Amino acid sequence: MKKNMGGVDKLIRLILAGIFIVLYFSGVIQGTLGIVLLVLALIFVLTSSISSCPLYLPFGINTIAKEKK
Repeated sequence: MKKNMGGVDKLIRLILAGIFIVLYFSGVIQGTLGIVLLVLALIFVLTSSISSCPLYLPFGINTIAKEKK
């Protein structure tokens, strides 16, 4: 799969995933919303680790910084 995520994008996703996990396991968010956020956190971690977001592909989004000449 083609890489289309830059460093800042990956960092934001990992921070959000961490927040979602902490909120769930500390009991702040429970029930269906908690499960949805845990699944979203898993997706964020997975897409960050492979540096590719499948939802970016149809829209042609690429957050990788271009090199300066």
